[in-house]
Amino acid sequence: MLYLVPTPIGNLEDITLRAIRILKEADIILAEDTRTSAPLLKHFSIDKKAYAHHQHNEHKAVAEIIRFLKEGQTVALISDAGTPAISDPGFLLVREAIKNGLDVQCLPGATAFVPALVASGLPCDRFCFEGFLPVKKGRQTRLKALADEPRTLVCYESPHRLLKTLQEFMDTFGTDRQAAVSREISKVFEETVRGTLAELKTHFETHTLKGEFVICVQGAF
Repeated sequence: MLYLVPTPIGNLEDITLRAIRILKEADIILAEDTRTSAPLLKHFSIDKKAYAHHQHNEHKAVAEIIRFLKEGQTVALISDAGTPAISDPGFLLVREAIKNGLDVQCLPGATAFVPALVASGLPCDRFCFEGFLPVKKGRQTRLKALADEPRTLVCYESPHRLLKTLQEFMDTFGTDRQAAVSREISKVFEETVRGTLAELKTHFETHTLKGEFVICVQGAF
């Protein structure tokens, strides 16, 4: 069995009892960054060595992991924070496991975009999750394709690109489009700022840009 196990995005209490049990029972734990996962495993008394599985080695590692699964071993995949394969490594392994007729289960748990969307105050019955937009190639094409998207748009952004992205959103969607920006979700300094895109850009021009950001933008109407 291949388990995808969500890990806390901030508060360690966000992990589930089932996630802890699966990690303790797994024969092999794969982690996006073993340096990040080590304190988490230690905190929950999970005495297992984690092996690196990240975007730079996942293509090479997949065949060996599939072999372990076929031998009957239980493999648990975790990312640095949140649910594996959501803007993190995991998709390739899941696809290959399914192709080989192996069982795959993803545990429910922490992910950043759901609390950000719900707390945004924007419609969340239908939404479009874009993850991280392309940094360079294809970025403008993607933005133009989203210009008439009627669903609430949700995307991730890093601190050093936030202001640029908000400006591009203003250029594409209009300055008066309602939006919300959440950062440090489930951490001590968690905050959500709501307003028009223009108001949000003005706000963050004079405030500290720290942590990972989730941007929610009202759909076209």
